[in-house]
Amino acid sequence: MRSFALVGALVAGLGATGAAGIATAAEEAVKPAPVGATAAPNWGACPPATLAGVPADQVKFYSCARYRVPIDHDNAALGTIDIALLKRAARTPDARVGSLFLNPGGPGGSGLRMPISGQYYFQPQVLDRFDLIGFDPRGVGQSNPLRCFTTQEDADEVFAAQIPVPLSRTEISGTLAGYRDYGQFCKNNAGSLLNHMSTKDVVRDLDTLRAAVGDQKLTFVGFSYGTLIGSTYSSMFPKQSRAIVIDGNVDPALRTSDGVEYDRERAQGFEIALDGFLKRCDQVGAKCAFSDGTPRAKFDELREYLRKQPITIPGGGSVDINQFTGGVSSVLYSPSAFPGLAEDLQALYTAIHPAGAQTQTLQPRQMKVLTAGKQGLADQNPDSPYTSDDSYFAVNCSDKPFKIKQEQVPGIAAKWERESPTFGRYQAFADTAGCPVWPAKHPDVYRGPWRAKTDVPVVVVGNFFDPATQYKFSQRMAAELGNSRLLSVDAFGHCILGDALGVDQAVADYLTDLKVPANGQVFQPNVQPFETAAQG
Repeated sequence: MRSFALVGALVAGLGATGAAGIATAAEEAVKPAPVGATAAPNWGACPPATLAGVPADQVKFYSCARYRVPIDHDNAALGTIDIALLKRAARTPDARVGSLFLNPGGPGGSGLRMPISGQYYFQPQVLDRFDLIGFDPRGVGQSNPLRCFTTQEDADEVFAAQIPVPLSRTEISGTLAGYRDYGQFCKNNAGSLLNHMSTKDVVRDLDTLRAAVGDQKLTFVGFSYGTLIGSTYSSMFPKQSRAIVIDGNVDPALRTSDGVEYDRERAQGFEIALDGFLKRCDQVGAKCAFSDGTPRAKFDELREYLRKQPITIPGGGSVDINQFTGGVSSVLYSPSAFPGLAEDLQALYTAIHPAGAQTQTLQPRQMKVLTAGKQGLADQNPDSPYTSDDSYFAVNCSDKPFKIKQEQVPGIAAKWERESPTFGRYQAFADTAGCPVWPAKHPDVYRGPWRAKTDVPVVVVGNFFDPATQYKFSQRMAAELGNSRLLSVDAFGHCILGDALGVDQAVADYLTDLKVPANGQVFQPNVQPFETAAQG
């Protein structure tokens, strides 16, 4: 199963009446882009790197373009940026419905190549009847990347100070200082785009693109953070919304009204998914390498041990609390990696309980998933150009209001850790520590209302054990939107399209023929964790 969030970062209530009223008044001035009022994209051949992995006989279906949009849709004087686009043409042009825009989430995920993997997410009828269009949102990838650094060395120094699970006073103060340094670099280097990275800005770009390709109404599929794009679009432009599918949902009202509470509930979502993993491990027995004894108690023992010192694995190096927490959180996105996680956990447990028969298992081994993200040798070039982008914080810190000062974060982390012992501190020192010192000023953010009635219901898809966007968020999304259908999946992992045939077929019928699925259905994934055969 795929991960659509930025793995490695815990990668998202109702807004105040006053804020909603302000947003409503502001939105009256936002008119959809009329078809024909904007120039069509100039589609042409794609760079070879963009089509890497595409079979030679399929290249003919793909074309690329760059489309110019204003940095500020209300102030042309700020200049423009170019949005990178990739189109996969409908396989049956005579039956073509229109364009299907895609977003993978993040925020900051590159969606440019999503049409290439469309055969994985969608049934053949969707590929036959839609031009799939992937794009890098503003500030991301090939769309005028927002960069806070000029050299990789500066970035490495700042990011190295940001410890994922800081425990000592020195680690905590160093991590907070690292985020302050990050904000200062962004203030110095990011330019005018820094204040125009909200989801509302992205949605206005998307509406311009919708009109540019000649579609009267938008057809859109968004994953993870992309669900905020879809719900914001349907709320701002309900009459221009044809068919919108959002998979792995945020709670839009909470995310845009209270960033602190949203992050607290994100940590709880990871705890729910972890508890589900440990219970499933116990249920399947020998299929899970960590099942002997009581998996929950063993896991908690490992976590508390690692808070005090690292664990060394013969031949496999050492694992500390930062690698452990980050590795577990990443694996929870992808159930196919659960067996490897179970093996790693058992190896760690055996390493701290080497007595008796267990001594026989202490053979050299490499961690399968917990240390997969370790960095290699540092770049020796003293002035390497910085080639990443900093859109993750640029979007999150625009959309999510944080009405706290950074010095309150250690106390918040301690509180969250008591209720979410594995991920509370981790979440507090991710988004929550960085956004209070982020330098964007007065971003233009859509904060509701969310109850605009689209002509056709928005399809909301949620997994019971989604770690990054807990199932309760999908329930809230469906309740907050003015016209929706909730499809639930008894599944682990973040997002589900492509991994549950029943959902895939319902979504295909909805996209192609506007056949609205019945509300309240519960589906099964094709494969449950620790199983290899498809489930009915």
